[in-house]
Amino acid sequence: MTREQAGATVRLQSGTEWVYAFRSQEDAATPPDEAVCAAAPFAPTVKLGAGLYVPAGGGDYERVGSATACFRLTDRAFTPGTQVPFYARFLLPVGAFTAVGECTLMSNDQPQAGVVLAGGTLKLVEVPPGFAGGMLSNLSVFNPLKLPGFATGSYYTLYTFRKEGPGTPSP
Repeated sequence: MTREQAGATVRLQSGTEWVYAFRSQEDAATPPDEAVCAAAPFAPTVKLGAGLYVPAGGGDYERVGSATACFRLTDRAFTPGTQVPFYARFLLPVGAFTAVGECTLMSNDQPQAGVVLAGGTLKLVEVPPGFAGGMLSNLSVFNPLKLPGFATGSYYTLYTFRKEGPGTPSP
């Protein structure tokens, strides 16, 4: 397995398997793309825009893209165990990845009441040229009450496959 750079996004590569790891953080300067949420296979009740970041050394992060996340949240108590439909598009240096699936609400009181922890798995339904599908997982913090000291954001692992053969573009 090798560790390389694709644009500024760190990836791990083994044969045709490529794994990207990055962090998202909600960002008012990056509003959600309404067209992305309009394409969701459900009626979203929450739409978030975010910057995407990778470690840059010395504790700093480098912005490498943006994302729009759309989900259908109907349980405003954020009951642990609730399944939430999730649809998102990630714009990375190698192109756009779109994913759909569910996130499970894990906690609504850690590290304090009002902070929601969730995790999910999503299937890639749109990938850039040269890729052949895959999946995405996330560990997320949702701060719907805008409590101080907590950012809405996630850590993502995007697991995808490169197509092989002549004419396949390089990432």
